[in-house]
Amino acid sequence: MATTFGMPYLLEDKTGLLTGSDFVDINDRLRLRLRCTAEAPTHTAYMIYNMTHANDACNPLIALAFGADNSLGTITIGSGVSTAMKQYLVKVSALGSSKTRKFLGSDGQEYRWSWRSTKGHEWTCTNQSQYLVAYYSLKLASEPDYLGSSGCMLTVDEAYPHLVAEMLASLTIMRHIAAHDL
Repeated sequence: MATTFGMPYLLEDKTGLLTGSDFVDINDRLRLRLRCTAEAPTHTAYMIYNMTHANDACNPLIALAFGADNSLGTITIGSGVSTAMKQYLVKVSALGSSKTRKFLGSDGQEYRWSWRSTKGHEWTCTNQSQYLVAYYSLKLASEPDYLGSSGCMLTVDEAYPHLVAEMLASLTIMRHIAAHDL
């Protein structure tokens, strides 16, 4: 059983870049790596690895494949079936913003990412009960530069360790949607 700290996973985003980064819990409970594994005119692929233990680092937890011209592609969780990102992360409203989307987690619960819906958070993820499960914050302009870190942080409630990789994957897709105005 994992140690309970009574505090969320505070995953420091080392680069702040969509092209790849390490996400390291400041309490050293978890280390995830988002790595670009293929880049071509027809597609770009990323893998999310658990780097916490050396023996886990070989097998990707999640694969993300984006199409030509940065279009949405597919997501594959574990050894499961690939799902179209548009089906995995569904717009909440047909006429609403593409920056508010929901997805079904591997635990069978529905989660919703929203862009700038909460002061101080670039991205916010809530469950069906509107409980704040995760959020992504940018480094404030007034903060100093940090050696070896972007100053950005993905925070995931400690009650959701089973979803941390899915939170990172879905956040990456949401950030991609925003960056490419999809």
